[in-house]
Amino acid sequence: MNKTVGGRGIAACAAALCCAAPASAMDWSDNALGYRYGTRFAEPFNPSHIKKHVLAFTHASGYRYGSNYLNLDLLKSDRSDARSLGSSSGAREAYLLYRHTLDLGALRGSEIRYGKVKGVGLTAGFDINHKDDVGYNSRKRMLVLGPTLMWDVPGFLSTSILWLRESNAPSGAFAPISNVRGRHAYDTHPMFGASWGIPVAEGWSFEGYLNVIAAKGLDETGAPTSAETNLDMALMFDIGPRLGYAKKKIRVGVGYQFWNNKFGNSRASTGGAGQRASTPMLRADVHF
Repeated sequence: MNKTVGGRGIAACAAALCCAAPASAMDWSDNALGYRYGTRFAEPFNPSHIKKHVLAFTHASGYRYGSNYLNLDLLKSDRSDARSLGSSSGAREAYLLYRHTLDLGALRGSEIRYGKVKGVGLTAGFDINHKDDVGYNSRKRMLVLGPTLMWDVPGFLSTSILWLRESNAPSGAFAPISNVRGRHAYDTHPMFGASWGIPVAEGWSFEGYLNVIAAKGLDETGAPTSAETNLDMALMFDIGPRLGYAKKKIRVGVGYQFWNNKFGNSRASTGGAGQRASTPMLRADVHF
């Protein structure tokens, strides 16, 4: 699964997009507040393991012609990822992601099926982040567009090939980032993405996402970027019924994230510091 962010107007814009279909036209809707915690997060050029607390708001909904997905993560690091030069406080980040998938079969009035494929869609959306830290201060903006296949499995599985148009305007106390001026646009580049939520036993669900992202040309300092892989998965248990609540209202579980060449930074460009994260996590969410 990246989230206010660069100003309050962005959150309002995201809400407007998420509600593009009238509320009365929604076939289904699910909102959740989530929490994640891990002690082995990583940031490029930082050799330390970083502890992070992550609060999340997630909205998913579907209507006659497609679906919406919105996620806002609020991340708080420990002092290993400092907020500013000389500070003992950890970095803070907000990462907003929005996707809309238009169901092409629903649009033409007849379902599109090929073998195990039960639907074909067109996905569009954006990512925006705002991080305050000592080294980079990311101000990412990204637009995404591409085809999506929906697969006939228990739960759901979607795969997409998306074209990414990304830019950033970092700033920091140390060279070469301290020499960057203005916003830098990367080369347009493709990404393979998959997301899933599969029931595996009564009350248990295996879910997550995989992004395999091509290199995006030169970074803000003129250095070449590398292809990156971001795998985030979790095994969640529906604990709500044991506490007297309805099914799928309160869940707890464990997660794991593997992120290689984070943000396009490789071992060669970072000297082997922080470009790869292998992060077990505790997770919980409440749905409403």
